[in-house]
Amino acid sequence: MTHVEHKREAPSSVKCMVLTVSDTRNTDTDKSGKIIIEKLTEESGHSVNEYKIVKDDQKGITEAVTQGIADPDIDVVLLNGGTGIAERDVTIEAVQTLITKELPGFGELFRMLSYNEDIGSAALLSRATAGISEKTAIFSMPGSSGAVKLAMDRLILPEVSHVVREINKGPK
Repeated sequence: MTHVEHKREAPSSVKCMVLTVSDTRNTDTDKSGKIIIEKLTEESGHSVNEYKIVKDDQKGITEAVTQGIADPDIDVVLLNGGTGIAERDVTIEAVQTLITKELPGFGELFRMLSYNEDIGSAALLSRATAGISEKTAIFSMPGSSGAVKLAMDRLILPEVSHVVREINKGPK
């Protein structure tokens, strides 16, 4: 089966959880979370069944993502924030404890696109990552609105349905 056929068999809509990791944002000031939700729902026809803002706290992030993984109404958890190298940036440490299959291409491609199209050599400071836990895809992006737009438009939206199809397909 070709890549095009796989994509054709993918669900037209996936069920998402959006998690913003921030000590300072709230629902009124969470520009990046709003961009993710808009791109998923209004631009792509997916559903956002859960939206939360969690503090830059590894335990709290792990708990929120674990809830998404356990929820049968969530196919994909999309996080933004906490992916840098500052001491308080612990999103990646939280997410990596839950991922059973890594998708290294997401981080690699995100950093390449960030370098070429957005922030130049500062892209090397990003630890954006993605992977699978049980039957749930997890994408962890930086918190800036430029990074979120880039990740959503160029990587996540073109492939998220295909990723969910691959996770859920049965044995041959």
